[in-house]
Amino acid sequence: MSALLGICISIAAIATLLILNLKPRRAKDLPPGPAPTSWLVGNRNQVPQNKPWRWFQSLNNQYGPVVYLQMGRTPTVVIGTAQAAWDILEKKSPVTSSRPRFIMGQEILSNNMRGLMSGNDPFWRRWRRVLHVSFMQKASDTYKPIQNLESKQLMFELTKSPAKYREHLERYATSVAVVVTYGRRVHDIYNDEVVRLNRESTDFLTSINIPGKYLVESMPALLYLPNFLTPWRTAAMKQRAYDIEYLTRLVQEVKTKMANGRATPSFCRQLIEEREKNEMGELEIAYACGTPFGAGAETTSGTLSSFMLACAAFGPSFIPKAQKELDAVVGPDRMPIFDDFDDLPFVRAVVGETLRWRPVAVLGGTPHASTEDFVYQGMFIPKGSTIIANLWGIHLNPADFPDPHRFDPERFMSKRDYPGPWQHSSFGYGRRVCPGQYLASNSLYLNIARILWGFDLCKARDEKGNEIDVDTFAYTDGFNSVPQPFPISITPRSPGRLAIIERDNEAAQEEMKAYDS
Repeated sequence: MSALLGICISIAAIATLLILNLKPRRAKDLPPGPAPTSWLVGNRNQVPQNKPWRWFQSLNNQYGPVVYLQMGRTPTVVIGTAQAAWDILEKKSPVTSSRPRFIMGQEILSNNMRGLMSGNDPFWRRWRRVLHVSFMQKASDTYKPIQNLESKQLMFELTKSPAKYREHLERYATSVAVVVTYGRRVHDIYNDEVVRLNRESTDFLTSINIPGKYLVESMPALLYLPNFLTPWRTAAMKQRAYDIEYLTRLVQEVKTKMANGRATPSFCRQLIEEREKNEMGELEIAYACGTPFGAGAETTSGTLSSFMLACAAFGPSFIPKAQKELDAVVGPDRMPIFDDFDDLPFVRAVVGETLRWRPVAVLGGTPHASTEDFVYQGMFIPKGSTIIANLWGIHLNPADFPDPHRFDPERFMSKRDYPGPWQHSSFGYGRRVCPGQYLASNSLYLNIARILWGFDLCKARDEKGNEIDVDTFAYTDGFNSVPQPFPISITPRSPGRLAIIERDNEAAQEEMKAYDS
């Protein structure tokens, strides 16, 4: 009887809230877009569950660079060109740098502790300040030594078991993130408990952060339903308990090492030492440390996997030129280093094209939200709009990148009329630009340069000697989209280069022992 009464009260509460919220929206001068299918859910049930970025791209192709959707009661704007994204999210960043309300990912799953999904409030400004201090360009240069050492191990791993290239890329990216964040290495991504827990946490977060997936995001009144009618809330609360346990455990490990005089420099150690100055509690520190650990590893390894896929699919069109440049600048007697960067313009172009061709943060990262009404090119954008810069559509826009699905580093060999400093849009806009952009770009440059220097990469062959084609569209669903497994042939270019890789790895292992304790 009490359960039935609870349901009746919940239904009444939902009905009341819907009536109060169903005020007519100003339709005049809104951006164009498809008609809503119903007054209650708007366009929400039109959004595909799988790879919605492709549908968003088709909308931009049909209606223009700025498209309007009504997601329940939430006005939503989808941007499909680089210029429109720059104009709205960079030039108008004072009013477009907030975040939408993330009921599943932020409120239920994360107890409002993830700075990445926080609105423009003191919590977010504190989070942004500590991340930018620790990961912007000057600070990121201090992480180059560990990236160099871990990269030498990656090269060695590729010589020993090239078929496991995906595992090796993930180990590299994860270990760099964990050393930078907590001061300890990762040797095995499958048997390291913390890596497993982080993967589960990240997979859960990215799986629920897809626009349109949960009705509660556009109908918050569903939160008034009792728990036995909301299994989605129960699952998120269960994962939250797991997240808090392992994130706080990692902070405690660093505290113990600090007390014993064994803590190497790390982001976590810095936050612990400066917690009073930053006014951050222990749980806030734990979640802040989870940012580079959770976000940086998958995006870096996924981008490197896309580079490998491009080598298998398009290698003959760009690998010889890259290797000719590397041979002229670096030579056969050593691996490329960071100091070679300025002298390797084509390798830099390969990095830029890798980021452009198949973006990992395929929806442009976490959506923005507008805090005021504004007008863009005669189109009215309401206050409280969710703004999605659909990176799939932006990077595959033939107006900016002709024949966009072809991997062509030549696009980045000359200055183009493209907004922003990177000539691509992978790192976001305005006050929400990715704080780890320099750490990530350093990892991509160093490893792409070294892989091209040390290996010949081409399509794998079957038992009959026939080339195995790869599918350049076979990518995962989810907030981060990475290549599905594919075969590729990876062989050392010469015995001399193999000897250098083996020698450098041996020396690197000695230097990295400081991070094993």
